[in-house]
Amino acid sequence: MVALALPLAALFTFILMHYMGMSANLMSLGGLAIAIGMLVDAAVVVTENLITHLAHTQTAQRLPRLHVIYRATREVAASVTSGILIIIIVFLPLLTLQGLEGKLFTPVALTIVFALSGSLILSLTVIPVIASYLLKEVSHEEPWLPRKLQALYKPSLAWCLDNNKTVFIGAGGLLAATVVVFSQIGSTFMPTMDEGDIIVQLEKLPSITLAQSVMLDGQVQKNLLKNIPEIETVVSRVGSDELGLDPMGLNETDTFLVLKPKDQWHTPDKDHLIEDIRKVMEQTPGIAFGFTQPIEMRVSEMLTGTRGDVAVKLFGPDLQVLNEKAAAIAEVLKHIQGSSDVFAKQNEGMQFLQLTINKAAAGRLGLDSDSIETLLRAQIEGLNLGIIQEGIKRTPLILRGNSNTANFDNLQITLPDGSHVPVTEVAALQKVEGVVAIGREHGQRFTVVRSNVQNRDLVGFVEEARKAVADQVPLPIGYTLEFGGQFENQQRAAATLSVVVPVSLGLIFLLLFSTFGSVRQATLVLSNIPLAMVGGVFALWLSGEYLSVPASVGFIALLGIAVLNGVVMVSYFNQLLATGMAIGKVVIIGSSRRLRPVLMTASIAAFGLIPLLFATGPGSEIQRPLAIVVIGGLVSSTFLTLFLLPILFKLFGQGKEA
Repeated sequence: MVALALPLAALFTFILMHYMGMSANLMSLGGLAIAIGMLVDAAVVVTENLITHLAHTQTAQRLPRLHVIYRATREVAASVTSGILIIIIVFLPLLTLQGLEGKLFTPVALTIVFALSGSLILSLTVIPVIASYLLKEVSHEEPWLPRKLQALYKPSLAWCLDNNKTVFIGAGGLLAATVVVFSQIGSTFMPTMDEGDIIVQLEKLPSITLAQSVMLDGQVQKNLLKNIPEIETVVSRVGSDELGLDPMGLNETDTFLVLKPKDQWHTPDKDHLIEDIRKVMEQTPGIAFGFTQPIEMRVSEMLTGTRGDVAVKLFGPDLQVLNEKAAAIAEVLKHIQGSSDVFAKQNEGMQFLQLTINKAAAGRLGLDSDSIETLLRAQIEGLNLGIIQEGIKRTPLILRGNSNTANFDNLQITLPDGSHVPVTEVAALQKVEGVVAIGREHGQRFTVVRSNVQNRDLVGFVEEARKAVADQVPLPIGYTLEFGGQFENQQRAAATLSVVVPVSLGLIFLLLFSTFGSVRQATLVLSNIPLAMVGGVFALWLSGEYLSVPASVGFIALLGIAVLNGVVMVSYFNQLLATGMAIGKVVIIGSSRRLRPVLMTASIAAFGLIPLLFATGPGSEIQRPLAIVVIGGLVSSTFLTLFLLPILFKLFGQGKEA
């Protein structure tokens, strides 16, 4: 019967998504996968209470069946509603995320909110109706597994109540150890997603011609296909497209490596494959290269205009100083642990044709600078006169002379009187070297040094890089540094969550206070939150994952589940207190009766996330940290809810509010 909540809630979710104009994409379906374990929480609590009341009524044989179902549902309605609303509130901070992280996790948050809303409505309406038909005969005797768990739990709880100081010391020790372990976990923006294929980015000398660039690309392709058997196809793209949406010079090439299926590889993993490719690339002189992936490259360009995990932007007025300092910064980054594919774009060495007009000589011959420049441009570059439209085909009409820079000295200029003079009489053309491009951002000239980060957390790398650059690369007055790339996104997401999550906790506290009417009891339930973080932090540390945006989402989800279990436990304590039962019996009997729903909600949520731990393919890397945090946190949260919360309620739960 509880399982019926899943398809019904999912159907409710898809209906809401349809009316909200949302599509069922990877992230929204991922949100539904995350919420699967939480969708049945309300149904579990309601059904468990129905079974308890029906079993008791069958023994006493007093009240009508439908009235018992109504009373059992009403008894847990307030706690279930507040618990689900709390979980919904803790996911609201995800709606405030901006940039890439907002585009990724807003569908997740909306899907979870829709699904939980549907599960709450169905659990309080449809589930009791279905129970009235299906739960005809309910055995008063518990199944063997709950009996075994009760046999272990009751003496353990009694020992904890008698030795509460020892329990407090143990919990405090766990919190202290968690703080220490958390400081050892690095931070990053998003886990690196394995897209399957590889892009090798090549950069040659700025003065290279298109023919020379294509020839060098062909040489690289042949070397890769000859020496790397894992590569199935190589496709290269040099220069820019006609629209100029991807401004690249003739010296820049994106080499797409289409790989064979992994069962045909001779290397154990992709990291070893990249190292093999790197060794082959180092055999080709005159090029700089780096590695990325198709989606990763586009995302980096979209966010910061550069390709790399970390982009060090240097701002200043003098291009020569910018180039010198960029090279020095790149050299510093290469010696920092975790740096990979460090690259400072070569912004000098480009060859230009510089035209110098002798204005005095031109004036004596009746010529002006503009007419001479127009004539020479027509001879060498051509003049764009317009476009010829032939159906849907558009052909540019260009007027061009048959001269080039090689026979420039022999070019004749026609004077106004019809005579001719050599161009060398009025102008001189010479080859000079200059900058490749002048980039501006925030109204200032800038250059970029980019680096990828391997086998290390992004934030730790940037902190070390920032300190090393400040110590080893002194900047003149008027020059500033700015670290961007994925690091910039991580900082923005962390800053947003650091403001919004405390606000959500305040809303949760108000909701708990309105549920219990007690500041003391609301604080008791919230005390389960830091203890729930214990398992999540240790699971993250043991798995070798970093604190990323998906892991932060996992902690948010864990927060809601921990509070829900606390609400279920404390609400039942209050019901027993209302009957006049002594506080000592309340915590023992109440904890024993709520053992089954607490274990069921926690275990179902954990089992629902287990597939994310073992998922493979593109996108699984993003969801794995979330699943690790939630599953690890549920272990500590459930343990501490069942043992520490009864102790706290016995000691502080009956205090009178001022």
